[in-house]
Amino acid sequence: MLRIRHSLLVLLALVLGFAQADTITAAQDPWPPFVQDQAEAGLSVDLVRAALEHEGYEVEMTIMPWARAIDQVKNGNIDVLVATWYTEERTAYLRYSEPYMQNQLKFIKQAGDDFEFEGLESLSGKTVGVVRGYGYGDEFLNATNFSRPETNNIASNLLKLDAGRIDLTLEDEIVALSTMKNEGIDPSKYDFTNNALSVNDLHVSSGIANARSEEIIAAFNRGLAAIRENGTMAELLSKYGVE
Repeated sequence: MLRIRHSLLVLLALVLGFAQADTITAAQDPWPPFVQDQAEAGLSVDLVRAALEHEGYEVEMTIMPWARAIDQVKNGNIDVLVATWYTEERTAYLRYSEPYMQNQLKFIKQAGDDFEFEGLESLSGKTVGVVRGYGYGDEFLNATNFSRPETNNIASNLLKLDAGRIDLTLEDEIVALSTMKNEGIDPSKYDFTNNALSVNDLHVSSGIANARSEEIIAAFNRGLAAIRENGTMAELLSKYGVE
């Protein structure tokens, strides 16, 4: 009887070990419509989940501030960020997937402001609100001809812009408009520049410190190819109104 019980316990431990191995933890800050803290989880969350489920994994998603999320993934405590822009600096600690979408990072100004972005020189003397830890690119972040006060999210920057506390902020136009809708912020108070600071590929990323990072990124890349092929990705883009 003791031998049978021991065998059952060993079998149970193996089963639990496999179950744990098949679960991938993910994190991100709210970034609608890509990441949403509501019934519809967001395009990036649904897409990453679909790709990894195709490869036999389950995804456990947690919403948290961006700076905390990237720190947790960098240190290997959480497996992936579901929506990451590439920066050279981050390659020291993040492993990137194949890109699955692109974002156009545009400046946002008060309605009626005639400012147009014509290179970093055009920002001279401006106060540009940014989100702490976001990957705006080294050239933008190292420029000395304008200031970059930080907040935790784009909604805070939009409110600061409306109050005249900053001259500009910047975000992907789809994300900014979705945030305004979700937060009850009047979009008629704002305009977007025609020119973008950058066009950024969107990736899943995993911390190099995570022993499973190569496995996870390879699995996502395989799953991404599969959901592009079988029509799942097109269905998700349509669901969230993103083309």
